[in-house]
Amino acid sequence: MKKIFYVAAVAVALTSCQKQAKIGFVDNGVVINDYQEKKDVETKYQDKEAAFRRKADSIGQAFQMEVQEKQAEAQKASQVKAQELMAGLQKKQQQLQQQMQMEQQMMQQEFQNEIDSVINHVKSFVKDYGKTNGYTYILGTSEAAATVMYGVEEDDLTKTITEALNEAYKK
Repeated sequence: MKKIFYVAAVAVALTSCQKQAKIGFVDNGVVINDYQEKKDVETKYQDKEAAFRRKADSIGQAFQMEVQEKQAEAQKASQVKAQELMAGLQKKQQQLQQQMQMEQQMMQQEFQNEIDSVINHVKSFVKDYGKTNGYTYILGTSEAAATVMYGVEEDDLTKTITEALNEAYKK
């Protein structure tokens, strides 16, 4: 009977000595949206989008002037020549539209690549932060996917990680 008691006491002692898991969580949306690098990428692409719009407007205005000139020329020309002029304008319009669509798609792809890079940087930073600060787990949550339904405030690392990320970005 004494042996059973000692074995039970040793088992309780060993299980109580196990290291407790250190767990924290972050609100992914807040971290990403408050991260200065993401804000800088968005500003950069808003500026690019504005420049693209100005360029498209300029090209559109120049094309409209060309259309008016060709219409005036077509009124004075024979029907065959007028059809050739209008067909040329249609072809040019299609080419311009394709060019603008291609440029816009390229710009959107560049933006998505940079945002993906920012997200990967955040993930890597959180992983390193967790290792450095002895966390067993750092969970992520957001409004869209609430994986953490409840957590005590002292385990919420959102503000801490956002500040550390922004500080590292400044350097």
